[in-house]
Amino acid sequence: MTDKSLNVLVACEFSGIVREEFIKRGHDAISCDLLPTEIPGPHYQGDVFDIINDGFDLMIAHPPCTYLAGSGARWWQGRQEEQAEAIDFFMKLVNAPIDKICIENPVGIMSTIYRKPDQYIQPYEHGHGETKKTGLWLKNLPLLIPSNVVDGREPRIHHMAPGKDRSKNRSRSYTGIAEAMANQWGGYGY
Repeated sequence: MTDKSLNVLVACEFSGIVREEFIKRGHDAISCDLLPTEIPGPHYQGDVFDIINDGFDLMIAHPPCTYLAGSGARWWQGRQEEQAEAIDFFMKLVNAPIDKICIENPVGIMSTIYRKPDQYIQPYEHGHGETKKTGLWLKNLPLLIPSNVVDGREPRIHHMAPGKDRSKNRSRSYTGIAEAMANQWGGYGY
């Protein structure tokens, strides 16, 4: 832990899970999403670019993956405009005026459009016996070290039944990964 409190922006997070882990460790953190937060706390409901220039030290961003993730590639046909907007949004986050950045997204098109992620992580590396291979594109941050490798390789997310909350349930952060981010990046560089 550091004696310097960081100003942390958790972009595209409605759950509040990552935000709360940084707050627990004494940082000023705010989540931002078009949806309301599920956990009461500092949250900006609106466009992340309304607040992105507010002096953040660290941003962890979870841009929507509907038109970026390889798992949805079969739906991209005829959606070139939506995909171009998703790519542009991702790249605006990459180029945000914030010193330390992590952008999280599943395996997908950004590995060829932009660059390969700095690392891939799995929930089972952080206490959850599930698989969900996720790329992290990092700026001025070290790789996230596995914090609690457990047995179990259940692809629960991939087998989730259709329903009105399916996309929310698939995008919700794992608490173990959020804890690792806050523990490992909350004091990095100070």
